[in-house]
Amino acid sequence: MSIRSYHAYTPGTRNRSVSDFSELDTTNVNSRPQKKLTSFSHRVMGRNNRGIITSRHRGGGHKRKYRQIDFKRNKYDIPGLIRSVEYDPNRNAHIALVSYEDGEKRYILHSAGLKVGTTVISSVQAPSTIGNSLPLINMPLGVEIHNVELHPGKGGQFVRAAGTVAQIVAKEGAFVTLRLPSGEIRLIPKECWATIGQVGNIESINIRIGKAGRNRWLGKRPHVRGSVMNPVDHPHGGGEGRCPIGHPRPLSPWGKPALGKKTRRSKKYSDSYISSRP
Repeated sequence: MSIRSYHAYTPGTRNRSVSDFSELDTTNVNSRPQKKLTSFSHRVMGRNNRGIITSRHRGGGHKRKYRQIDFKRNKYDIPGLIRSVEYDPNRNAHIALVSYEDGEKRYILHSAGLKVGTTVISSVQAPSTIGNSLPLINMPLGVEIHNVELHPGKGGQFVRAAGTVAQIVAKEGAFVTLRLPSGEIRLIPKECWATIGQVGNIESINIRIGKAGRNRWLGKRPHVRGSVMNPVDHPHGGGEGRCPIGHPRPLSPWGKPALGKKTRRSKKYSDSYISSRP
């Protein structure tokens, strides 16, 4: 994948870049997503069950259909053929349509370098090639993986964003040691499954939005700095002109410490599985 930049022939195209979608290949199937693998998804837009806004700056955006992704990869010992690589509006990674030998079709996360016509398989004894899924204990040391399970059989929960990759560092006892994209080194049960390779659409992190309206298409509403508000609206507000926030540390709109305050519980069950943090 590469990035396509615009000339500044309008204000909205200045500093704007988009993906060239060169990874996408829908020549073998209809360009529309598989109807049986899509469903309606209610968009929360930052509201709870009473309609109260609990997460600000969300709402609007283009209508989306949810693609049902196979994070479990539990179609064991049945080879599948990559039929197409498609765009998914619900994530920054691309997805691949797999057609299995028994006729079933599923969407999986697209791995970098996985092309149309390639065969993938989920098996305990699967070869360590891109797109294959197998238990962590059967993978060689140093291999790059994604879509990692945290609990056996629950499906991949880690390393699913575009361009992310984890690495197997060691195997000892009932656990496998992984280096996660954040730099954290963590123990994962050896029975958990993962997929070989790096998540595709690697260059998505380099895309520049270019204009505020494009964020509105994505369902992101404007964010206003607290320092330009009134004191009644934000702890940073008030004062004459551009002035300091007037507090020893940055605060949230509700007076809680922000920007660097640790929010993880001090006694979480998984602390014993984390070897080191970045």
